[in-house]
Amino acid sequence: MVLRVGISGLGRWGQVLVDSIYEKSEMLAVVAGCTGSKEKVTAYCTDKGIDLRNTFADLLKDDSLDAVIIATPHSQHTDQIIAAANAGKHVFVEKPFTLSKESAERAWNACDSAGVVCALGHNRRFLPNMKRLRNLVDDGEIGDPVHVEANISSPGRDYSLNHWRSDPKQCPAGSMTGLGVHMTDALISIMGPIATVNAVSEMRSCRNLKSAVTFMTLHFASGATGVFSTLFQTAPVWFLRVSGNQGWAEVRDFRRLTSLKIGDAKEHQEKFAQTDIEQAELEAFAEAIAGKAPYPISAHDAVHGTAVFEAVVRSAETGAPVDL
Repeated sequence: MVLRVGISGLGRWGQVLVDSIYEKSEMLAVVAGCTGSKEKVTAYCTDKGIDLRNTFADLLKDDSLDAVIIATPHSQHTDQIIAAANAGKHVFVEKPFTLSKESAERAWNACDSAGVVCALGHNRRFLPNMKRLRNLVDDGEIGDPVHVEANISSPGRDYSLNHWRSDPKQCPAGSMTGLGVHMTDALISIMGPIATVNAVSEMRSCRNLKSAVTFMTLHFASGATGVFSTLFQTAPVWFLRVSGNQGWAEVRDFRRLTSLKIGDAKEHQEKFAQTDIEQAELEAFAEAIAGKAPYPISAHDAVHGTAVFEAVVRSAETGAPVDL
């Protein structure tokens, strides 16, 4: 059975999600939607066979819809997740989950109480090289993890001043909501819970474009340490290196993994097939609804990741470390 899904938010990323499964997936299909500016997406929705509704409530009242995708501004996530759960709809929500630990707990508890699946859209969890890195670390191939270094950055988009992504209340600490939370989720999935964050977020100017450079040190509950940076003023980078007491392993892009163990004569290179990670995450959502497999991001990781994000913002604002 193909799951019938509604989507709230049909901006750039909402359309990426729709496109990832349109006429490609046999598991789910987006058949209805709502968005803030209907006139901008009317032609798109006609082309994709999406019945464009007026409000999110219109989607929730539709008994023919099994689930909803939430790709709206971050501050709307909590209320929309809870409303969807109360309506008995399974929920796929784009990152960041919510903007505070308290709201994340409320949202997840609403889904748990309603017995619906709640899936968080961290697409990089589905990269084959990231899966390999997690397994390599878990299996002790580089020994005990001691330290991790990470950077996720890209060129910034020139959003207008009235765009919601230009609002520091919606997007605090520079590129943390747009990019950084992908990396904190990756770090949690590989290194375990984060115990302390000490973050700095400084505004820099580049060719008349002002944006923040955000960087931090991390202490994990395991005793391991880490450093992490994110910015919107450079070429795209996805870099994560885990150093263990017997060697190190790293990813630098979406398809490769490099490792070196003590005593090895040269680095070991592994290359992986290109993967549509948006299709992969949405089909994992469908599998969880069907009871075939749990969604890979647990409640604990979703809530803890939100708490880490909140701690980064608070530490950057106060200039002091924050314990979780």
